[in-house]
Amino acid sequence: MSKSIKLRGLLVAVLLLLALVSLAPTFFSKHLPGWWTNAFDPVHLGLDLQGGMHLVLGVEVEKAVESRVDGFADQLETLLRERDIVFRSVSRVAGDRLAVTVYDQQSASQLDAMVREIFPNLESVAAQTQTGFIERQYRLSEREVEQIKDYAVRQALETLRNRVDEFGVSEPTLARQADDRILIQLPGISDPERAIALIGRTARLEFKFVAEDVSPQEALRGVVPAGTQLLHERRVDTRTGIVTETPVVVHQQTIMTGDLLSDARIGIDTRFNEPYVSMEFNAVGARRFDQITAANVGRRLAIVLDDTVYSAPVIRERISGGRAQISGSFTEQEATDLAIVLRAGALPAPVNILEDRTVGPSLGRDSIRQGVVSAIFGGILVVAAMWLYYRWSGVLATVALAFNIVFILAILSLFGATLTLPGIAGIVLTMGMAIDANVLIFERIREELRLGKTVRAAIEAGYAKALSSIVDANVTTLIAALVLFQFGTGPVRGFAVTLSVGIVSSMFTAIFASRVVFDYFLERRHPKRLSI
Repeated sequence: MSKSIKLRGLLVAVLLLLALVSLAPTFFSKHLPGWWTNAFDPVHLGLDLQGGMHLVLGVEVEKAVESRVDGFADQLETLLRERDIVFRSVSRVAGDRLAVTVYDQQSASQLDAMVREIFPNLESVAAQTQTGFIERQYRLSEREVEQIKDYAVRQALETLRNRVDEFGVSEPTLARQADDRILIQLPGISDPERAIALIGRTARLEFKFVAEDVSPQEALRGVVPAGTQLLHERRVDTRTGIVTETPVVVHQQTIMTGDLLSDARIGIDTRFNEPYVSMEFNAVGARRFDQITAANVGRRLAIVLDDTVYSAPVIRERISGGRAQISGSFTEQEATDLAIVLRAGALPAPVNILEDRTVGPSLGRDSIRQGVVSAIFGGILVVAAMWLYYRWSGVLATVALAFNIVFILAILSLFGATLTLPGIAGIVLTMGMAIDANVLIFERIREELRLGKTVRAAIEAGYAKALSSIVDANVTTLIAALVLFQFGTGPVRGFAVTLSVGIVSSMFTAIFASRVVFDYFLERRHPKRLSI
């Protein structure tokens, strides 16, 4: 046997062995040692095959616009003080308008000039003169409003993707639908309630000072001084699981927000054996936190998440280094989820769950069974047709086809891709294309045999002349599959993945692997006839 045939045969055998080893955890995970299952992941199944969650979320984009106006209000109030412009109030009115009340016409003129200079996106919409006061109202331009809404959806999509990645779901699907809707599919999710709570959480982290001169009991009766708000501090008894809420009055002004965080991790308090969330600020946040704690020693600083106070410790000393922690009597799961949402970032606007469907695994089993049955039935028909038409050469083609399917599944496993129901359709289509390549080769060989060439010369000419046609057909299909993968979503991408992998694999088995068998047959038998 020639060295070339030995090397090519060894390559095919090694690749086939590697494919079988990588696929073993998919079919025999319970009977394999731990190192094997750790080294090779099983083939991941999509939502339509193993079940999971299907969510459609609606982003409240109007809230994002209101938040932007609130931000302008804070900036404008600071600038008015810096420029010594006397004013009575700065507030958001009618949802998306900014109202500024001053005392005289000179202040109003200075206000208008400052807004035109610093806030070009604000348009003057109304001016009212009352007894002793002048009110100016501004609103965002239509173009700015549309940009804010679009950015809110895109930022929400990215934040949700970060949260899902932290949650540990394999091959999730997140895509934008319509203007303000987001589609999320989570295959194989085991705790739907936790996933919904984690995904839909706004996670707006704020630091506010406690208004210690205001009685929480008075606030409960509705006596809440201007500039303060009544919140509740949440406490969980880790032994009994009972949740208690204590009223706390805080100043409305936010000292810092979670936008300045760079990391959040779960830790364990060794004194009380309770989990807490450790936060680390970025450079700007660390400097700001250092300044706040240095200037307010002795005051209580409330850590507020989504209008709930998780802790309100007393600042004992200046805190440098940009680190802080939230210790609110969490369970370990709650601390983990809180760290996830803080690390992934806050949503720019609240989201509502418009559609929530849980796909049961029974549907997945039915889909898998039907897909396997269709593949087996199609394979039997292909084998029968190839045997009747090409005899033993047809059997060789079906063996190469079986190798092709093994290689496809192995590549999906090694690269962590997901097999979906449309993916199974892609495999079935690949089976047809792989057989088509062998048909082209066999027909070329038949033509050469009819011209009176020897078996060896006919095989060599058949492969050589069919190669260009096979490559052209497969490359054009591969380009189409890559385009589908790049611009498609969900099921379309699942189809494109298996089709792309199948094309590459089928070219290897049809052109390379089957040729090795023919060459081995020619060298060992030196036949004068070929069963084709």
